[in-house]
Amino acid sequence: MKIILFPIAVLMGTCTFAQTKAVKDTVKAEAKEIEGVTLVARKPTVESKVDRTVFNVSNSSIVAGNTTWDVLRMTPLVSINNNDDVKAEGQNVTVYINDRKSVFTGKELKEYLKTIPADNLMKIEVITSPSSRYETSGSVINIVLKKRDDEGMKGSISLNNRQSTKNSQYTNFNLNYHKKKFTQTFIGSYNSGNYVQKTETWDNRFENNKLTQFSLENIMRNESPSLSSTSEFAINDKNNIGFVLEYSQNRNLSLAESDGRISLNGNPGDSFHQMQNTWGFSRNLGTNAFYKYYDKEKNKILDINLGTNYSSNNNDNLIDKEITDKQGVKTAQQLGFISTNEMRNYYLKIDYTQPLGKSGGTIEVGGKTELNNHVIPNNLYGSSINDPNSEYFNLSKNDRFHYKDNLSSLYANYSKTFFKKLETRIGIRYEYIDFKVGQDVAGTERKESYGTFLPNLLLKYTFSDKYDVSFTYNRSIWRPWYSEFNPFLMPEINGTYSRGNLYLNPNPNDRLYLKFGILKKYFISARYMHTNQDYWTTYVTENGRTVSLPGNFDGKVEKYYLFANTNQNFLKNKLNVNVGFGWYYINNKDFNEKNKLGGKNYISYWGGSANLSYTNLFNKNINLSAWMEIANQNNGNSYANNTNVFHNISVTKIFPKTQMELSMQLMNIFKRPSGDNTTYSPDGTFREYSKWDWYGVALTFVKRFGNQKVKENTKTDVEKNAGGGK
Repeated sequence: MKIILFPIAVLMGTCTFAQTKAVKDTVKAEAKEIEGVTLVARKPTVESKVDRTVFNVSNSSIVAGNTTWDVLRMTPLVSINNNDDVKAEGQNVTVYINDRKSVFTGKELKEYLKTIPADNLMKIEVITSPSSRYETSGSVINIVLKKRDDEGMKGSISLNNRQSTKNSQYTNFNLNYHKKKFTQTFIGSYNSGNYVQKTETWDNRFENNKLTQFSLENIMRNESPSLSSTSEFAINDKNNIGFVLEYSQNRNLSLAESDGRISLNGNPGDSFHQMQNTWGFSRNLGTNAFYKYYDKEKNKILDINLGTNYSSNNNDNLIDKEITDKQGVKTAQQLGFISTNEMRNYYLKIDYTQPLGKSGGTIEVGGKTELNNHVIPNNLYGSSINDPNSEYFNLSKNDRFHYKDNLSSLYANYSKTFFKKLETRIGIRYEYIDFKVGQDVAGTERKESYGTFLPNLLLKYTFSDKYDVSFTYNRSIWRPWYSEFNPFLMPEINGTYSRGNLYLNPNPNDRLYLKFGILKKYFISARYMHTNQDYWTTYVTENGRTVSLPGNFDGKVEKYYLFANTNQNFLKNKLNVNVGFGWYYINNKDFNEKNKLGGKNYISYWGGSANLSYTNLFNKNINLSAWMEIANQNNGNSYANNTNVFHNISVTKIFPKTQMELSMQLMNIFKRPSGDNTTYSPDGTFREYSKWDWYGVALTFVKRFGNQKVKENTKTDVEKNAGGGK
């Protein structure tokens, strides 16, 4: 920790010295024109609002050489684990892009966000108390992209080279054309990446005290081109129409090699060596046609969105396994499996906002209906399937999993300010889902439908311009991802097997949030979350195999968070500092007892992050930034064995006359991050230790052309202030 804090302290000292020198340089330069632009007043990098935390990155050097996925990792309150699950204050999130819900989660979401260059980011909103307008499944992350509308052609191209264990390259371009009422934007990127991950696993089954240990090295390579187009036409001052098209693809190759050994009651058993080659190809295609009516004088908004999302993912895996028994006899086994996921989503969403006469209140109403039709054909091949001596014997050779649903929702929000001090928002959302899942060959099937009411409440009282307090309540429901239902059994590289669970149940939860604002710079918050049922990844023994699957868990879980945050500007607004630190406490006692897990009944840990940025060092158009996060991954029946300290330091030199930038970024150079978690299940524990490849150095060159001025997307006062809508 001291090693990491020292360079950040040096950065602070450099910034202070730079400001002193900058004052002297300014006096000398009074009689002549100074090149470049010194930003005197700007939005703080991090804004803390009643229902959300806003990470303003458009003018930050943190975007240089990064993708949107990289910047998301550095966003306050956000954490991402080794399975690419995105959390906000430890809770599940739904990701929106420009207020449009993303259809992707997990690794699909990661690959999609990696195609969006961070240079195109305006801000990231972490909405911990979303209104009924959102399809709430916990918290919401809204990624807002820049909007350029100055006349003519403008854009940028960037080239990035990143060195970690292996070398990777990334390039992207932005083109924007605006003429009178028409705006056209193109964004393209290409990533050629090479990554290495090393993993150790300890699979301990209580029966016969069976311990399986694995050592794994996985070398991955992928190529990811992408292209997006946004066309917008202003019919008049109040009416806009547009069309968004997004396409990305990923071609990947993975070469994994592992060694394992088994012991029973402390006695050595079989050992094995395994090779696995994986070839994969995926495509993502999204479309969105929209119409927006906005009367600024009357504060009326009508927003209509019609869209589709399509995704396909093809993987061909081949496992070569050599087993050596206690007598030294070796046997060879081979198994291949092909998995092809296809995901189709169609939706219509309508939102309307308007003030209610002279009462001072505002009402929002709207709804959405969407259809999903997803299929996962799975096929196993290889002679070992029919070999009675093979562990792969009697595995199901093929099946076709299908998932269909119709999810419809209606919502209403009412916002009003009383006595000029008390801001209120009350909302209700109703969601109804009708879904069907099943397998064609096995003949298993499940049909179900249910409706859910999800209320929420927001209160904010402002004592003065320096002090305020806010309270929010949200009820939300987290539904399983479609592939988590798929019960087809598949082998994994770490010696285990995985499948879904056809009978997964959704997870409802209630959250209370209390927040104090002091001097508009200091914020202290307390959060409480309660649930009586959840689903998490667990490990079970089936026919002698260790199988990971999402399982239903009954039992009460209570989570308590205390968090303190401050965002301040120093040295004539050149130095921005945001620091947040929190204490987390989880009561898992009832959860553990009802599920006979033997895990930790009470969990207590610290977490937090710090963002520092300095603009125009020495008046030489040099920007500095540093980021650090202290993170733990404690989720349900899985507990962190270590605390990770992530950090990132970057330097950007801007050349105003030529509109060029040169950046260097240092990622986790003082301590390489790793994941170490133990998962508890009724019949054993599974521990996994992984060394991640997110470290090294990156160099980025950016060339811009045209007018780079951007503007915020227009929103009503309710939306801007109390967090009434978007």
